[in-house]
Amino acid sequence: MLPIRAAFLSGILATAAVPLSAPQAPAPATEVQLVSIDAQGPQTPFPHFWEQMFGSGRAILSLRESYRDDIRAVKRVADFKYVRFHAILHDEVGVYNQDEHGNPVYNFSYVDQIYDGLLQNGVRPFVEISFMPRKLAFNPDALHPFWYKPNVSPPRSMDRWDDLIRHFAQHLVDRYGIDEVSQWYFEVWNEPNIDFWNGIPRQKSYFDLYAHTARALKSVSTRLRVGGPATAAAAWVSDFLKFTTTNKVPVDFVSTHAYADDTVENLFGTDESIPMDERVCRATAKVRGEIKSSATPDLPLFITEWNVQGMMGARDTIFAGPALANTVRQCDGLVNMMSWWTFSDVFEENGPIPKPFIGMFGLRAKGGINKPSYYAYQLLHELGNERLANKSDDVIATENAAGEVEVAAWNLVDPGQHGADKTLDFRFLHTALNARVTIQRLDDDHGNVLKVYRAIGSPTDPTAVQVEQMNRATALPVPQEERLTGGKLAIKLTPDSLVLIKVQP
Repeated sequence: MLPIRAAFLSGILATAAVPLSAPQAPAPATEVQLVSIDAQGPQTPFPHFWEQMFGSGRAILSLRESYRDDIRAVKRVADFKYVRFHAILHDEVGVYNQDEHGNPVYNFSYVDQIYDGLLQNGVRPFVEISFMPRKLAFNPDALHPFWYKPNVSPPRSMDRWDDLIRHFAQHLVDRYGIDEVSQWYFEVWNEPNIDFWNGIPRQKSYFDLYAHTARALKSVSTRLRVGGPATAAAAWVSDFLKFTTTNKVPVDFVSTHAYADDTVENLFGTDESIPMDERVCRATAKVRGEIKSSATPDLPLFITEWNVQGMMGARDTIFAGPALANTVRQCDGLVNMMSWWTFSDVFEENGPIPKPFIGMFGLRAKGGINKPSYYAYQLLHELGNERLANKSDDVIATENAAGEVEVAAWNLVDPGQHGADKTLDFRFLHTALNARVTIQRLDDDHGNVLKVYRAIGSPTDPTAVQVEQMNRATALPVPQEERLTGGKLAIKLTPDSLVLIKVQP
């Protein structure tokens, strides 16, 4: 059985042949839902955990201007502080070599260019320590099927591995200073529970790699932050924490992955029926519970890869907006940071992207085209840092320091399903009865690049002029202005729309 993400990637081109939006049946009568929001009601802190970190393909891609353009674009709409990518130790980065006598030779030239570029663009690395340099690999031919063929073997010498990690960390501290590097995170490997790691036995050999790596990093400075197990499908966390406690191995955070289209069996080991829209946060809650039950109950939790379901090319469609918002609603309070995989379709796990909009993971398509998910992040970024109590499962209500009430509301309809319009009938308590309101929308007519892409002929290789045309046409317009009427506001939501409502104090 193919691993979760590899299975998806192997079907991308087939997926691309499926229509990106299924024809809609005649809609039934509009549903009306009453939503009451009290501006003076109970509040809880609402840190923007969903927009502080993003994933991306592999290290060497960060040297491309297209990658850096996408970083700058995403920073304009999200509180983007960290980026995570694979393969900083891949041979194409040139970190590890050996001289004619077999002695290690280290070269951090490309590492410096990679990390300098991130820092110059205002983001820090979330360092995934992977994959194995070929000359250090126990099995030089243990290559993962990704297009760039990372080596997934254990090291042939743990002493050599320890020395590599110490030199790597010391070089970073010497170049950037411990005050800077202590704000980074070091994550050991990627998804060792599937085919990104071929140590035998798989779990035991990974735990050994983790222990050596963590101790080597801490030998450079105890201020360096290290964690794992970086597993697919929320696996191994209890065993990992038992191992680190029993063996007194340093661990500063727990990391794992969860995707909406991971199977229930892989995520939970059961055959129960759990909708895709609930799987990421159910898995996050499971892991949070495992941390709380461990000897280290206060460790931060990072979901270092996640995304909404990708059926029928859904990640390129407006579906991604309400699906993102719904995940934020469910995961609030369970996780310290979530890293959407990925911020950009500058991405080559299955080879160079052949054309835009083939269901890839990024917020920006090939050429720097803004997808609906990009605009969804723009809207949710505007939410306040205090969450107002609300029982609705399609609303997030917040308040900012100026007393402005910000509300995200959506109408989530899964890919391939026939949805209906619905109306949210808002009642705002403890606000001016005629308060000024602004409204922004992501829906079929706002922020939906696929319509524009089709209108210009669906080019395989859009020109710079066409990319600018698409981004200009889909940019969210100036917010619509209205006023409450007796503290009330009715908002009609078409299928898979997301709206941001701001009520002035």
